[in-house]
Amino acid sequence: QVQVVESGGGLVQPGGSLRLSCAASGSIFRIYAMGWYRQAPGKERELVATITPGGNTNYADSVKGRFTISRDNAKNTAYLQMNSLKLEDTAVYYCNANIGTSVYKIVDYWGKGTLVTVSS
Repeated sequence: QVQVVESGGGLVQPGGSLRLSCAASGSIFRIYAMGWYRQAPGKERELVATITPGGNTNYADSVKGRFTISRDNAKNTAYLQMNSLKLEDTAVYYCNANIGTSVYKIVDYWGKGTLVTVSS
């Protein structure tokens, strides 16, 4: 009964900031990589940022320097700090977590998404 739930989306003006949270819960042995993805209207879902348990990060070129992914392993939570938001950042943002439910099994879990709308 593992769940991944995003929160923090909303309406912001261009240049504004927003912080998203992703909380995983349930029967978790270990959470490996976590990531944020987004799907804009009429587009395919794309990777935004990923982070390993040790804190190694990767970012899409479009968000480098503006977004920061982080995680709190003790709380099974990942965050996405979004600064200098642009109209093009408007999308439903999804959290992905690679979760080991046992020593031998790793499964990708997805949240239902949180909508971020950047508009003046």
